Amino acid sequence: MQNPRSLVFALHAHWSVVEWLVQRSREQPVFEQDQVVALIGKVDPSKTPEDREGILRALINADILQLLPRDSLLQLNAHVLEFVRGLTREHELGLSAVLQARVQGIRETTERLNEALERRDLDLLRQAAAQLAELFRRIGLELDRDRHAILEIAEKAKASDSQMPAERRYRQVLQAYDEYIEPMAAMMDSGPAGTFYRYLEETERALDYSLEVLTAQGALYTLRVLVRQAAFQAKDLRKLGREVLKQCSDTLLPLREELRQHNSLSATISHLLGLVRKRGLARTFKHSQLPLWRADRPKRVSVGDEIRTIMTEARSFKPISKVFPEEAPGVSVTELQLVDSLELRQRLAGCLPVPSLLDWLRSQYAHLNDATLLRLYHELINEPDWLITQADQRACTELNKLNVIHYPHGILE
Repeated sequence: MQNPRSLVFALHAHWSVVEWLVQRSREQPVFEQDQVVALIGKVDPSKTPEDREGILRALINADILQLLPRDSLLQLNAHVLEFVRGLTREHELGLSAVLQARVQGIRETTERLNEALERRDLDLLRQAAAQLAELFRRIGLELDRDRHAILEIAEKAKASDSQMPAERRYRQVLQAYDEYIEPMAAMMDSGPAGTFYRYLEETERALDYSLEVLTAQGALYTLRVLVRQAAFQAKDLRKLGREVLKQCSDTLLPLREELRQHNSLSATISHLLGLVRKRGLARTFKHSQLPLWRADRPKRVSVGDEIRTIMTEARSFKPISKVFPEEAPGVSVTELQLVDSLELRQRLAGCLPVPSLLDWLRSQYAHLNDATLLRLYHELINEPDWLITQADQRACTELNKLNVIHYPHGILE
């Protein structure tokens, strides 16, 4: 047997080559020496032929590659293969029967645990608790490996050539669903037919009761820790089983339904083509029942980003409304325009009555800016010499840059 340290050191030194060999081992379980040398050259083209031969000898001497007894072919060490697959998530999908056997082993070991508790045999109880902990660990590890294997099956089916027949693309999907998902779902059924949750619940109760008895009797601390840890593992395994089954089902079921619909459509089309061949198109389909398709050419107008920005701003534009001030707006003197006050009042007196003072100012002094018009408006309606009235209906007066919504003030004679 090879020294484990030498094997681990060789794995560290030649990990890239070993990883490639593990990936190729799915389709090719044994290798010729020339194939391994060529593979080493692909992994590191800078290696000389002498270096490649040296790496091959190092892998054989470290027992990573093993020579078959009857010929010169090489195969990967089974322990190395499982170790590398576990680290790289490259495991094959396991058998549901193996999981079912381990779950059945949980029940048998639980019975031994109960027997040891009745006989007060602490040695047998320790053995049963350790076996349960190991079973829980193995089942959890296998569930995690199977989850990643199913995810890889789904990824390969989705990434395969779309021109390939659907039945061939999804062959592994159907096989995994029929041979793994359905038996697992039956085993993990929460009803009386399911064994997974029922056995785990029985084991949890037995472990919890054993822990209570051992605590009351003052048993060794290490034994109590072993039993308590096994109970925790049982609870975690129940949760893990539920998560793995749900994730795997959600991954494979849509692909299975896609294939089923594809097969149904293919069968229907084949049946119709057979009727057309036997009876003719006119007798198989009435003219009004013939499906017609017309491919319309899409019409697209491309616009630049500037137009898009302008249109977006225009569609989202909302005018800003401000409350009409009770007093004249405070503006700087430079913003106001000069107006002959005497001439303004004479012209206004000659036009009386005026129903809307702001409209009159807008029509008579359209050349003035909005600030000046509003200033004049406020001054005139606040002068005591005018008989001011106010309308009951709102009106809108358009100035140069503003729209003023107000109840118009008028001046009577």
